[in-house]
Amino acid sequence: MLTQGADTDQEPTRPTWSRQIEFTLAGIGCAVGLGNVWRFPYLCYRSGGGAFLVPYLLMLVVLGIPLLYMELTVGQYTRRGPVLALATVCPLLKGVGIASVAISFIMCTYYNVVITWALYYLFSSFRAPLPWQNCNNTWNTPNCTNHATNSSYSSTASQEFFKYKMLEQTSGVEDTGVLRWDLFLILILAWILIYFCIFKGVKSTGKVVYFTALFPYVILIALLINNAQLPGALEGIKFFIVPVWDELLSVERVFQVWVNAAAQIFNSIGIGFGSLMAMSSYNDFNNNILKDTLSISIINSITSILAGFVIFSAFGYMSYLQGIPVSDLAVDGPGLVFVVYPQAFANMPVAQLWAVLFFFMLLCLGLDSEFAMVEVMVTSLMDQFYKDVIHIFKKKELFVLAVCFVACLFGIPCVMQVGIYVFQLMDHYTAIVSIMFLAFFEVMATCWIYGVKRLSANLEEMNGHKANIFFRLCWLIVAPVLITVILIFSIIQFKPARYGEYVFPPWGQGVGWIIALASIIWIPLGAIHTLWVLPGSIMEKLKLSLTPYALNEKSNMPYYERGGPGGNPPIAVISPSFDLPEKHPAETYF
Repeated sequence: MLTQGADTDQEPTRPTWSRQIEFTLAGIGCAVGLGNVWRFPYLCYRSGGGAFLVPYLLMLVVLGIPLLYMELTVGQYTRRGPVLALATVCPLLKGVGIASVAISFIMCTYYNVVITWALYYLFSSFRAPLPWQNCNNTWNTPNCTNHATNSSYSSTASQEFFKYKMLEQTSGVEDTGVLRWDLFLILILAWILIYFCIFKGVKSTGKVVYFTALFPYVILIALLINNAQLPGALEGIKFFIVPVWDELLSVERVFQVWVNAAAQIFNSIGIGFGSLMAMSSYNDFNNNILKDTLSISIINSITSILAGFVIFSAFGYMSYLQGIPVSDLAVDGPGLVFVVYPQAFANMPVAQLWAVLFFFMLLCLGLDSEFAMVEVMVTSLMDQFYKDVIHIFKKKELFVLAVCFVACLFGIPCVMQVGIYVFQLMDHYTAIVSIMFLAFFEVMATCWIYGVKRLSANLEEMNGHKANIFFRLCWLIVAPVLITVILIFSIIQFKPARYGEYVFPPWGQGVGWIIALASIIWIPLGAIHTLWVLPGSIMEKLKLSLTPYALNEKSNMPYYERGGPGGNPPIAVISPSFDLPEKHPAETYF
């Protein structure tokens, strides 16, 4: 639908998905990731099991689905990645798009380390017995025990394999240790896998997702069937699905549980990361966005619940073996996947088979999400600097290789002995701190400044009908209010990064804030740059900066012909006019 601009600096034609089902599968693969397997079960466990499902499903309806619908609409309509798409809907907040690219790049550098760990465990799972099955190994300490315990003076075989064999972790961030060469080589292997899955863009990614997005469900169902037959599994499943109403109604706990539910929906679907917006920009202009929105968001939540059944049935089995209630098991985030669940495998029949299947599933889940994060960077740079990129690298494939190589270099600190602390620091200040600010400004830019009426008109132009009253209310009131509450609560309840009992020193926390600012800083910088380059008085600048491109005065001309210095666009140029009908002038939307 969008015309290709006459500017030769822009990509002449934009590729599209070979089949629309490829986008749907890629979107499911992007949304469904490692967080579904460890963060969702962990939050359920910490929030009283089934008590968490009630607010979780409610937040899916009023927050997750509407905001995903919003992002896919903007991406498909503008046919650009998050940088140019958000610069188009609100020039003043164009920095939000740049920030989403920055945060996706930061996350892809350390997220691939989790894929590295999954590969390490996958390779180790072919050994008999499993290396975390007993304490008769060179890396085990005298305090090692073959059975789980809540004692702080002993550790399980699976804990010691994770800490002393794979990570060989140091005592803190002050001691960097040395490079773990085996992990480094596996990290390179992981990036090679990523590269060959995405180097042809949507044409290659679209083929890979048929396997990586669907195969994990085969493994999850197989694991569930196996786990359900284990003694004690039913008790674990009851803990998962039967609500503890005190958790929802207690004044002390209610706010935390409900905010956790909203945050999980938010982070799981990936609002604010720009990944799904970038991938939707390769859709056909008239693609049915609502169908994809419902498919991606609902399947994402079903996957979380399915993973919950798998994990909690294993918890029930472990509680049976240890003779303690499910609620007394010691569980935390990544440790759930790499410590607690491997420990459950060690006591299952055919332990090697289930371990191989589980870690191969983690690999598939991780690859899908990694595809999307790298694609954000590639798409945004190709949109903005197509001519320069092609001039330097000659082929897009070489440019993608360069992006993967740079990201691999940034991931090296995470595969040193200090790596687990670097990983925790980056994850805390990126996935928890930065993303909430990005989400807040993205929702403000799209729902309030760009406006619900414009967004609904865009949908009508693409699909022949406007958004219904439910989505318009969610965009206008519910989503902005919820995002604001989550942001305020996150600031009030903010706690410095820690790993287990280890609290990072002040300089380490400072490094964490620098990591957070590496993405957040683009929001004010983008606003300052926009106001600086726009012509007119300060009030004229402000008015123009709050007006979408296609609705600016003389919008039938590229923006830089209306006052950009030196013939360069003050804000990223989209093709003239966006093909908006003449009967929708800006004034009708205010």
